[in-house]
Amino acid sequence: MKIFGREPVYVLAFIAITLKLSAAYGLDVTGEEQGAIMAVLSLIVAVATAIVLRTGAVAASIVNLAQGVLALFLAFGLNMSAETQSLWMLAVEGAVALLIHREVTAPVSSHRLEQSSPVNRPAEPASA
Repeated sequence: MKIFGREPVYVLAFIAITLKLSAAYGLDVTGEEQGAIMAVLSLIVAVATAIVLRTGAVAASIVNLAQGVLALFLAFGLNMSAETQSLWMLAVEGAVALLIHREVTAPVSSHRLEQSSPVNRPAEPASA
């Protein structure tokens, strides 16, 4: 996967260096805020990677992105109680579950031991 013709790691490194240089030359961004910005950018790349590679991890990456965005807002001074944060995350997780997981298909095991259960064995006929 490439962004602007480059690997995402190099794009993120360039943004991190630019952000740090900007902070050094007058941009009012704390170290905590820089970390939160970079975490969210990394999570955006993770979502894009999950979509492009079709790993089945899109839902998890979207939930992680939402957590990162919430952390970013908190780093920039949003005052939100823990209960409110958990309600927002519950809303995100519910929306992801509703929109992405329309149907669930259980994996079919190819290993013989996993295809049978010692608990639910068919009854053997009694010997005469």
